[in-house]
Order: sequence, then C-alpha cells, then structure tokens
Amino acid sequence: MTKKLKHLILLLILAPFTMQAQFGFSHEVGAFMGGVAFQSDFGVRGNFETNAGNTGIGIGLVHYMNFSYRAECNCYTADTYFNDHFKLRSELSYNSTKLEHFGEWVEKESIYGEQLRAMKGEAKVTDIGMQLEFFPWSIREFTASQGGWAPFVGLGAHYSFFQNNTYSELGPLGTPLTTYPRYLPDGYMSGSGSTWSVVSSVGTRYKLTELSDLFVEFRWQYYFSDWVDGLRKDPEIYTENKANDWNFWFHFGYIYYLD
Repeated sequence: MTKKLKHLILLLILAPFTMQAQFGFSHEVGAFMGGVAFQSDFGVRGNFETNAGNTGIGIGLVHYMNFSYRAECNCYTADTYFNDHFKLRSELSYNSTKLEHFGEWVEKESIYGEQLRAMKGEAKVTDIGMQLEFFPWSIREFTASQGGWAPFVGLGAHYSFFQNNTYSELGPLGTPLTTYPRYLPDGYMSGSGSTWSVVSSVGTRYKLTELSDLFVEFRWQYYFSDWVDGLRKDPEIYTENKANDWNFWFHFGYIYYLD
C-alpha cells in the first residue's frame, strides 16, 4: 500500500471524529457489495454485448455523518433544512473487472478480428473519497419510523488507485502480428497509476430496525484518466475515443447506527 493511500485512509478515519468534537453529530457505518459494468476502450460504445460482458464485482465500507442527531447527548441537533436532509458519506471501496473486446469488429474473420479476440485485460481499482447525499424526505422522520423508505441522491469525488493487466493470447503486445493497429505503438499498458474520479448516485434506504438500515444504490463513476483499463487510442487521431474510462455500479448494503 502506498504512503499516499495510507495517509488518505488515516485522514478519512480521523476527520469525522475531529469534526464531531467541534460541531456535534452522530455516526453510521456500513458495507456494500454488488456488480460493476466497466465502460472502456475494450469493446464498442453502446454495444449490448460490451455492456453485459465487461462486468465485475465491487465491495466497499462506508461511514456517514448524520447531522440531525447528536450521539453524545442522545438528542436532536438544531432543526435546520441541511441537518434534516443531508448526510456526508466517506467510502473505501474496491472493484475488479475482467475485460475483453466485443462487437462487430471482433466477429470479423481477419487478422484484425483475431487480434481483438485475443486481447484481454483486467482493471482493479481501489477508491477512497466522499460524497454529499441529499434526502428529499425528512431524515428525522425516517429515523423514527419502522419499515420506512428514504430515497437519496449523491454527488462526490474519489481518489482512485488502479492496477491493470493488458495482454494478448497471440503473444507479447507491441508488434503488428499481435496488436490491433490502433493500439500501436504505445496505446496499451500493464501497470498501476492513480487519478481522481467523480461519482454520482441515486438510491434508497429501508429502515430495518431502530439502529440499522438496508440500502440499494445505482452509481455512475467517471475517471479523469483513460488508462484505468490499460488501453488508450490517441484521441487526436481516432475521434471515436471521446471519453475517459467510466463504470456503473449496482449494489446492496447494510448500515448500522453507532449509539
């Protein structure tokens, strides 16, 4: 684990408790897991086979700052709109997806089709970051309910550490015999790096017990790098390469209120 990642994790753990001493709020912790659909240079944009084939798994730990309730005095905070409708979420998550090419170009019986079929990859990403979640309905009323629902939307930023492995079953990449021309001379990599990403989500909570919730969430994550998957066509030459890598999450989770 890099020193940078260790420092970010330590900051993420200590910051909520430091802030609590100054402002006062309660804590929630939880975990989630689900599926990830990775959209990258592997496959064809908007292709169903690509969207269905390049899928993986994601897991994560979450921490929430609940501004509507103060745990140290077992009392509600000031009744303001922000306190009753917003929560701040910190997250440490990981996703892994095996990648390959799909679509019409792969199906062609030619050397280019063979090169694309033989090209494989894997993207592993560790995320740490925060997002602000907005609950249209009252958080206080949801907390006091039994079996209630609390829909939410969220927006935030993550710092993403990625590791990829791109290879060809035909042999080492980098030659015209093994590598699709649009990835020559240096449009591929097997290594690691880091980048910022933006996340947006929509989901809902379900009040399971007085101190626990279940939640389901759809999330879109856009990386500020086109190297997360290990492939990159030169966008100045190949104009179809219009976007960086991104993925779509769908997961379920459990949240516990620290009393």
